[in-house]
Amino acid sequence: MLSFALRRLLSAVPTLFVLVTLTFFLMRAAPGGPFDGERTLPPQVEAALTREYHLDAPLWRQYLDYLGNLAHGDLGPSFQYEGYRVTELIGDALPVSLALGSAALALSLLLGGVIGAVAALRQGRWIDPLLTHITLIGVSIPNYVIAPLLVLLFAVTLGWLPAGGWHHDRPTDMVLPVIALALPQIAYIARLLRNGLIDALATPYLRTARAKGLPLRLLVLRHAWRPAVLPVISHLGPAAAGLLTGSVVVEQVFGIPGLGRYFVQAALNRDYTLVLGAVLLYGTLIVLFNFVVDLLYGALDPRLRTA
Repeated sequence: MLSFALRRLLSAVPTLFVLVTLTFFLMRAAPGGPFDGERTLPPQVEAALTREYHLDAPLWRQYLDYLGNLAHGDLGPSFQYEGYRVTELIGDALPVSLALGSAALALSLLLGGVIGAVAALRQGRWIDPLLTHITLIGVSIPNYVIAPLLVLLFAVTLGWLPAGGWHHDRPTDMVLPVIALALPQIAYIARLLRNGLIDALATPYLRTARAKGLPLRLLVLRHAWRPAVLPVISHLGPAAAGLLTGSVVVEQVFGIPGLGRYFVQAALNRDYTLVLGAVLLYGTLIVLFNFVVDLLYGALDPRLRTA
């Protein structure tokens, strides 16, 4: 198991290197620059800023300098937020996005698991197609539609919850953003678990065990759940990374100071270092969660460890 984990972990290093390299050169190839704006800067000021941030150096030198700083844990200064390092900006925004994402992930696993299991175990009855159609709606409606509808219903019309903002001492601020983040994932997890559980229960050895009188509860808990949750685990890698780094749309709609706000503004303003920092964080989380998924796969299916 240890060698299996080490192989998976070592394969993440070239993946992150390629991700950083592609992002670095694609950002530089995009039209515009970090100091282009509606108001044109005087040539002397723009030249001074270019020298200060070493943008006058050859591209290959900028790339090597960035890799050198990155090796020491320095993501560089922000070009738009004067006086701030990228690590400071990400450090301030990450706890907010992590709080929302963790709550949304827990809610997705809980409700998605319950809905998927009920639909699979009641296959052929009225509740199965009902839940299937409800989850289809959840998959089809994107976040940028769900979030304003939640605000309109629960904040504007009913007045039960705040429409936006973020206060650490007011837990109600999290309710609508967490629901908006979780609803699509609840639908995905429910559908994956339903299909996986139905396929597992249809295997010959489980059908034989059920025909011999093994109770359905024991059949699911002892035998069917392992193969049934494998598709859900595969989905959780990128889904968890996306939830934990914050949804751009949801954070913008609810005015939440998370990573989504910085990522959008950095992309619009060509803040090279902040975009690179956000992409690197997101890529690292995807690699990390996929690594955890591989370990879970290896624990649930030992055949993968010897493949």
